[in-house]
Amino acid sequence: MRRVLVELAGDNTSEDNLVLIIAIIIASAALVLVAIAFAYYCYLRHKARAPRQEGTYNGSTSEAQVFTYKQMQAATNNFTTSNEVGQGGFGSVFRGVLPDGRTAAIKQLDRGGKQGDREFRVEVDMLSRLHSPHLLELIGYCADQEHRLLVYEFMPNGSVQEHLHSDGTSGRPPMLDWDTRMRVALDAARGLEYLHEMVSPPIIHRDFKSSNILLNDKYNAKVSDFGLAKLGSDKAGGHVSTRVLGTQGYVAPEYALTGHLTTKSDVYSFGVVLLELLTGRVPVDMKRPPGEGVLVSWALPRLTDRNKMVEIIDPRLNGQFAMKDLIQIAAIAAMCVQPEADYRPFITDVVQSLVPLIKHNRPMRVLSSPSFLHAIVTVKSSSAESGSSDCRSSHVSF
Repeated sequence: MRRVLVELAGDNTSEDNLVLIIAIIIASAALVLVAIAFAYYCYLRHKARAPRQEGTYNGSTSEAQVFTYKQMQAATNNFTTSNEVGQGGFGSVFRGVLPDGRTAAIKQLDRGGKQGDREFRVEVDMLSRLHSPHLLELIGYCADQEHRLLVYEFMPNGSVQEHLHSDGTSGRPPMLDWDTRMRVALDAARGLEYLHEMVSPPIIHRDFKSSNILLNDKYNAKVSDFGLAKLGSDKAGGHVSTRVLGTQGYVAPEYALTGHLTTKSDVYSFGVVLLELLTGRVPVDMKRPPGEGVLVSWALPRLTDRNKMVEIIDPRLNGQFAMKDLIQIAAIAAMCVQPEADYRPFITDVVQSLVPLIKHNRPMRVLSSPSFLHAIVTVKSSSAESGSSDCRSSHVSF
C-alpha cells in the first residue's frame, strides 16, 4: 500500500490528490468495519432470539396418552347426552372423567368422514409437538378400530364466543368486562405468536375465531381446534397455496381470492376477534340494517374516528375503559383487518402493543349469570370452495 501511495504521489505532486487518496482508503476501511459490525449485530440478534424457540415442528413427538374405546365409554358414561357439552364441525364433545381422575373434554369424531379423519390426524400430529400455556393441551387420543377420539384438557368456562354473544340472563354464559376481554385478546395473540414465531416452519391456524378460544376456570384463554392448521412457508414473506377453508367472516380477503395463505391470514382473523371483543357483534349478521351486516366493513371506517369510535363499542362496556386505551385497541384492530396483507402487523407486534394495556393486577369480573352451565361449542367450519381440505398428512402412525 505504501508503494502504491509513493508511486501515485510521484506521478502527481499535488498534496491534495494524496490527501484524497488517503481519505478514500480510510472510507473504504470504515465501510468494511461497518459491514463487519452489522454482520456481528445480526449474529447477536439471532442468538438472542434462539431461546424463544420453545420447540420445532420437526422435533420429536411428546408422549400423548393412548386410550381404548372402552376407557372412553367409561369416562363419558357411554357418551350419555347429559355429558355432551358441544357440537363441533366433525363430531360431538363430551365431558369425561379419565382413569386418573382428571376431568377432560373428549371429542368424538364422526365415523366414516374423511374430513374428520384428516382433522384427527392433523390435531394429534401437531398438538403432540406443540406445547404452550396459550394452546389447548392434548392429553391423548383413541384410535381403536374405526373409533377416533381426541382427549383435551377441560376448559370449564367454554368459548369466548358464548360469552360475547350472551345476554347474561340466568343459565346463560356470563358477560365479560373490559379488562377480561383485553386479557383474552392478549392470551389469544400469544397463542398465535407461538405458532408463527416460535415454531419452524411456522404453523398457520387457518380457523382462528372466537369459538376456538376457550376459557379455563380463571378465564385465561387458550387457542384450540387445529384440524385445519397448515404448515406455512419458512421464507420471509412467503406463502403456501391451498384450498380455501375457514369460517365466513374470519377469512382474510387475499386468502379467499387467491388461496395464498400466510401468517398474516391469521392476523386478519385475530383482528376480527378483536372487533368482536370491542363490539359484542358477530362477524356476519345480515339481519342488521343495511351496511352493518359485515362487521369488518362496518367497523373499519369508524375505528380511526374518535367521535364514531365510541358508537361501535358494546354498550355493556359503558364506562369500563379509558379513552386512551380504546383508541389504542381500535388502532390495533384497524391494522389487523387491513385488506392488504402487507399492511397488517406481525402477531409479535400485536402482542407487544397489547401488553401495556392489560391490567394484570385487577381481578377478573364477570357481569352476570352465576348459574351458567358451560358448553364447549365449535362452530362448523365452512369452505369458500367446495371440496375437502388438503391439510398436510400426519406423521403419526396408528
